[in-house]
Amino acid sequence: MPDNPQTQKEQPRRRQARGERRIAQLLEAAARVFCTTGYTSASTNAIAREAGVSPGTLYQFFPNKEAIAIELGDRLVHEMRETYGEALAPVDPATPLEEAIGSAIDRFMAFNTEHPVFFALMHGSDIPGRMAETHDQLHTTVVGRIEDLLASLMPGATPADVTRTAHVCLGIYKSGLELVLAHEGTERAAYVQEIKDVLVRYLQPLVGERLGLG
Repeated sequence: MPDNPQTQKEQPRRRQARGERRIAQLLEAAARVFCTTGYTSASTNAIAREAGVSPGTLYQFFPNKEAIAIELGDRLVHEMRETYGEALAPVDPATPLEEAIGSAIDRFMAFNTEHPVFFALMHGSDIPGRMAETHDQLHTTVVGRIEDLLASLMPGATPADVTRTAHVCLGIYKSGLELVLAHEGTERAAYVQEIKDVLVRYLQPLVGERLGLG
């Protein structure tokens, strides 16, 4: 007796769900391998082994490690865009500078410490070309959002001053992030606080009486 139409519809959905779970399993394994060995030294065999599957199973979903890295990077960039959208939202002028910076840094740090592979992939010298382009686009967008935020806090500054300040802020964050990811527990928290303090002290003279500093 043939399957009824409802059963026929459910079978592709079940296969699709199994495929998505397998892809997620492979991406999680790849993230661990990339963090441990770096992108260049990683291999599809190592990723398959970490995922607990055969290389043949991996190749059913990804032709090579570059495809894995690109898929992983695309998913992380999508999530990162949501994070910076929240972290760099317009700030109430009555908000203390320490609070505004602390909130933004906490959101960015939460993402990067939860997904350390993002830093490993996006800041390596050997990342795939498409990922390098994506990183450059993301960097440009983030700088633009920081510029928009700073422009409202530094109304007397020239566009060149705002751009320069935005680049310095992002540079301080990125440099500090490497230190944060190299530590855990209370030491990690201490480094996060140091980054906040540096940014507050840098921006305080530039922002002046705005953001509750009057």
